Parts: sequence; structure tokens; C-alpha cells
Amino acid sequence: MNTVSQNHRMLPTVEDTEALGRELASQLQAGDLVILDGPLGAGKTALTRGIAAGLGVEGRVSSPTFIIARQHRAGADPGSIALVHVDAYRLGGDLDELDALDLDTDLDHAVVVVEWGLGVAEHLADRHLRVQLRREPESDVRTAEWEWVAATTPR
Repeated sequence: MNTVSQNHRMLPTVEDTEALGRELASQLQAGDLVILDGPLGAGKTALTRGIAAGLGVEGRVSSPTFIIARQHRAGADPGSIALVHVDAYRLGGDLDELDALDLDTDLDHAVVVVEWGLGVAEHLADRHLRVQLRREPESDVRTAEWEWVAATTPR
């Protein structure tokens, strides 16, 4: 994979994590893929809530753990972009199950955010925003590193 750019930030509170999501949303457009990676409690869903707020989607954003994927319609404001929020954890790396969700079709009209997607979802787009979240041991402080990554082989 070829790295285009990289960034790093400390996230002492959930609000900081959501604010980073809103900031990242300002760089996203329909057709973009965001892959979130990090352990349980690292802030993947909080970051997605911020991305959703920045995109102007309708409805509450929560973890799609039990339904695997949630679709959030674009809001009424001009410039709002739909969001598809996927939790690939339960897929266990099964590419056939991920492909069955038809996410590459969603990429035509929405931003697709995939939690636990590292090593599973990269094939859905020619490039993706990869966000690595970490939580400091014995603390609520989190860190985020993000970079746009281009696939070495086009889809």
C-alpha cells in the first residue's frame, strides 16, 4: 500500500474523539471508505458519531454490532452525505459475508465506515482512510493515527 499522508492526535475525552470525526468528515465525500481499527473501547463508534454529525446524517448513530450494518440517510441540508456504518467484527474476516453486504454499491452514494475493517474491507475501494485508535492502559485517554492509503492493485 502507498501512504499519501499521516496524522496523529491525543483524544482525552469522548467529545475530542467526536470532534476529530467531524473534522475528518469535512474531508470525505460520497464514495469514500473509512476503515477503523482498534481494541474494544478505543472509540471507534464515538469517532463514527462525529463523522456522521459532520456529514449531516439523520438519526442516532450507535454500534451496528448485532445487525452488522446500519444505513443513515443524508439530512435535509444541502451537502449532507449518507453514511453506511458497518461492524465487521462478527464477520471474522469472512470476505464472502462482507461482499454479501454489497458495500461497493453503497460507495456510489455514501461514505462507508467499517469498524474492525482492517485486513477485510480494503478491497472495496481504490483508496481508503485508515484510522488506528488506541486507548492508554488504565486511562480514558485515546490516541488516533489516520492516513489515506491507496490500494496497490485497483479494484
